Amino acid sequence: MVQWLDRVQQRSRAVGFAIAVVYKYIDDQGGYLAALITYYAFVSLFPLLLLLTTTLGVVLAGHPDLQRQVLDTALSQLPVIGDQLGEPQQLSGGTVAVVVGIAGALYGGLGVGVAVQNAMDTVWAVPKHRRPDPIRGRIRSLVLLLVLGTAALATTALSAVGQSADFLGWWGRAGFVVAAVVINAGICLVAFRVTTTRKLTVRQLLPGAAVAAVVWQLLQWFGAGYVAHSVSTASAVNAVFAVVLGLLAFLFLVSITLVMCAEINAVAVDRLYPRALLTVFTDDVELTPADRRTYARKAKAEQAKGFERIHVSYDEEAAEKP
Repeated sequence: MVQWLDRVQQRSRAVGFAIAVVYKYIDDQGGYLAALITYYAFVSLFPLLLLLTTTLGVVLAGHPDLQRQVLDTALSQLPVIGDQLGEPQQLSGGTVAVVVGIAGALYGGLGVGVAVQNAMDTVWAVPKHRRPDPIRGRIRSLVLLLVLGTAALATTALSAVGQSADFLGWWGRAGFVVAAVVINAGICLVAFRVTTTRKLTVRQLLPGAAVAAVVWQLLQWFGAGYVAHSVSTASAVNAVFAVVLGLLAFLFLVSITLVMCAEINAVAVDRLYPRALLTVFTDDVELTPADRRTYARKAKAEQAKGFERIHVSYDEEAAEKP
């Protein structure tokens, strides 16, 4: 039965591709890569909110309604936070808040950038000697934060317009959703291209970026409902933990989506499919050409120096050579 299923999935291009993406995610330890991104995103989120609310209190002093609208629009991009963290008085502050916010946001933001770069280079099997050093990696992270932050502001503004565009009816709101998905796809495209040292074209990265944008939109819709249900059914004390855990779960889902969509691009570009059905479970398996390419790339990615050479062979190949 297993052999029959293996033949079926290898003959089906769609099924074989889907299984190869999952297996590539497992081979690259995608869960750990996503967890590292989640950690730094969580660390940077609250300082960013602190900095945002303090800045709004200074720039929009005397306009509390406008402050509330801008904050609600920004928080709508992270529906897990919702109204629980949306009260400006809970996150406001003075000079100390600005200093702490900037320091915390830079630490977490640069950490997110480095974690994403490490994840993308792992996905694309970039040799270690070709990856950015710690200084260049953080400089690239800072540039990435500036570019993606500007794009995120555009998405936030578009969401604000969409939320107030009830007069346009169903078609108008649908148009704003499509525009938001397109902008998010562009953000993911830039992130995929900038965070790896491998030279890749827009066409090669577009499938994963499009999937990531659609999944992000779905997470915004259904994430809000999930947290609203969790918080409403929790007690006053447990609600605090429910929001924190819900936020971590949401960020982890976003990180998994980012890594998984990068795997989609890598499997498609490097033709890493179909894989043997039991290849991640046992050595007693006949490797496919895609299996051999995947394992060889993973081994060669450990090349720490440019003058180091790594050669990969398998037992049956070695036995054939004199």
